[in-house]
Amino acid sequence: MAPASRAEKKASVDVAAWMFNAATSVGIIIVNKALMATYGFSFATTLTGLHFIATTLMTVILRWLGYIQPSHLPVLELIKFMIFANFSIVGMNVSLMWNSVGFYQIAKLSMIPVLCLFEIVFDNIRYSRDTKLSIAVVLMGVSVCTVTDVSVNTRGFVAASIAVWSTALQQYYVHFLQKKYSLSSFNLLGHTAPAQAVTLIFIGPFLDYWLTNKRINAYKYSMSSVMFITLSCIIAIGTNLSQFICIGRFTAVSFQVLGHMKTILVLILGFIFFGKEGLNIQVVLGMLIAVVGMIWYGIASSKPGGKERRSQTTPKQQRHSSDAPEVDAKV
Repeated sequence: MAPASRAEKKASVDVAAWMFNAATSVGIIIVNKALMATYGFSFATTLTGLHFIATTLMTVILRWLGYIQPSHLPVLELIKFMIFANFSIVGMNVSLMWNSVGFYQIAKLSMIPVLCLFEIVFDNIRYSRDTKLSIAVVLMGVSVCTVTDVSVNTRGFVAASIAVWSTALQQYYVHFLQKKYSLSSFNLLGHTAPAQAVTLIFIGPFLDYWLTNKRINAYKYSMSSVMFITLSCIIAIGTNLSQFICIGRFTAVSFQVLGHMKTILVLILGFIFFGKEGLNIQVVLGMLIAVVGMIWYGIASSKPGGKERRSQTTPKQQRHSSDAPEVDAKV
């Protein structure tokens, strides 16, 4: 296959993966909003456990059909990933409860600088000036869209910090494990989903009772609420899988930057389905700024030097290169 054809095929698959992730992520937010607002099912952690049970069933079926091949992931790596992922889920729920919506959104936005720090420290990545500025524009646009009142307290700050760092570690680790152990998205999900399902279903009811003072066994189920729970679980399968696909194909930083397009879609769909009170000039302006930043990031990061790994040279190599005659290269 010609290089141009390979590049076009990769670009097509990248776009398809991103659209899959955007559709499922926005869809599950809309369904969960309806489930919690309309039917009063406020057990977010337990619901996430149900999501991972559904995802585990999907991986079992795919393994039985032969789409998932046997693979190896060390137990220690699985435990570390599970700790990061579960602290992320619990931390986000607690942060939302203890903080204002404004500070909660600021905490979510801070994941991008944290992930950039991980790539700089652990992967030796270098960002160009344009790439850094484009990220700043995205953050500014999304903050204009979503941040209103900002108030913080000590325990809320601690919860937000745990949520941000654990979420960033979890997303960085997805990319790291796929590359290090040559795992496909299906294989990695086959290792991690069962472990998360077991732990979240166990701790979910206790955590939800602590957060909401409601017992899940006292919830009055109806045909409609069960239908929405089932739909949420089905969409969650695609959300979990597409997240692993996207982070595996791109990086955790790109996943977060472009992922804010989902925030904009949620705002738009929320306006369409749940009323117009959330849409005003400030939100529209923030959307426009964020979209410009995302387009700029895509162009800047794809240019030579926009985002690249620093070359690793040994002292011996450096000595040889310093002994060589200098060449004045003009571009």
